[in-house]
Amino acid sequence: MDINASDVKTLRERTGAGMMDCKKALAETGGDFEKAVDYLRKKGIASAEKRAGRDAAEGIIQHYVHFDQKKGCLVEVNCETDFVARTDVFQAFAKDVALHLVAKRPAYLKPEDIPADVLEREKSIHREQAAASGKPAPVIEKIVEGRLSKYYEEVCLLNQAFVKDDSKTVGDMVKELAGKLGENVQIKRFVVFEVGRSAAA
Repeated sequence: MDINASDVKTLRERTGAGMMDCKKALAETGGDFEKAVDYLRKKGIASAEKRAGRDAAEGIIQHYVHFDQKKGCLVEVNCETDFVARTDVFQAFAKDVALHLVAKRPAYLKPEDIPADVLEREKSIHREQAAASGKPAPVIEKIVEGRLSKYYEEVCLLNQAFVKDDSKTVGDMVKELAGKLGENVQIKRFVVFEVGRSAAA
């Protein structure tokens, strides 16, 4: 079937997906606009991992200052194109991340960012606590692994439950947004400020 160019353009503006993806989605769904949106979302979310390796050099720096003016943050959220960076959905997500940062104050972006000495200290503490229970070594290591997972949920932004929807992590929200927009989306870096305390990033 012939696909109307204006429909392709409208679908791209709504979803942020590429022109060819939009055209294919309309073709696959018989020109049904809403079904095409769903098609792109499902396809996008499923392939979000594939996009993770693509260069995300565009984006925005967002900020948030708490109403008491005692806490605030700056966060850089990246995507692949300036077009997507300027969309309402991308900017709203960056604002939500900034709000989350001030509310939850993570120390690191992801587990890989935790310094080796800090991680080893955490492991050592949990290992000693587990050893005091008298359980065998293999069980102790599983206990330590479980407690480290909880530790990541406390101190790593991408592992934290999202402040507006605790059924998802911030990492889950990044993947969902990437699927919706059809681009690699990354939280690059952040810094959280609190009056009288040193900044955390």
